[in-house]
Amino acid sequence: MGGIYSQSSWKKATQECPCGFYNHPDRECTCPPGTVQKYLNKISGPLLDRIDLHVEVTPVAFSELSGVKPQEHSADIRDRVIKAREIQAERYKNNPGIYCNAQMSSKMLKEICVISPVGANLLKAAMEKLNLSARAYDRILKVSRTIADLAGSADIKPEHLAEAIQYRSLDREGWAG
Repeated sequence: MGGIYSQSSWKKATQECPCGFYNHPDRECTCPPGTVQKYLNKISGPLLDRIDLHVEVTPVAFSELSGVKPQEHSADIRDRVIKAREIQAERYKNNPGIYCNAQMSSKMLKEICVISPVGANLLKAAMEKLNLSARAYDRILKVSRTIADLAGSADIKPEHLAEAIQYRSLDREGWAG
């Protein structure tokens, strides 16, 4: 949290609606129609453009938390992240001050984030449907490159792009109903 927000104002600033229960699995949002969208519109597009990942997090039921279904071990996730960081360190070793995909310039983006024609069509469709900005386009490519690195893939595949596009939920016009 930044220094300009108290804990309570940060929580309020990051809620989806004034009552705090929009899209809650167990509680009903009590906001009047249109209020949620009006509330979300207070977050400016240029500010959202500067955030790489938009992920809506809803409360998890106790039964899901206490379940015994197999989970990916954090040690495995850690290993995957370390390998991805090593890939990026190697990729940027000749570029002083750049250590990860998020830091690459627009020129580097064109060289490093090459996508297939299928991927280009997917990204074009998302750009048009979601009315995304050029900055969002760059963010999607950088995130998809990181997703590919985490998967150990030398190429950015359409599924990496699709996942990165999904992380732009707040760019979706009318996503709050």
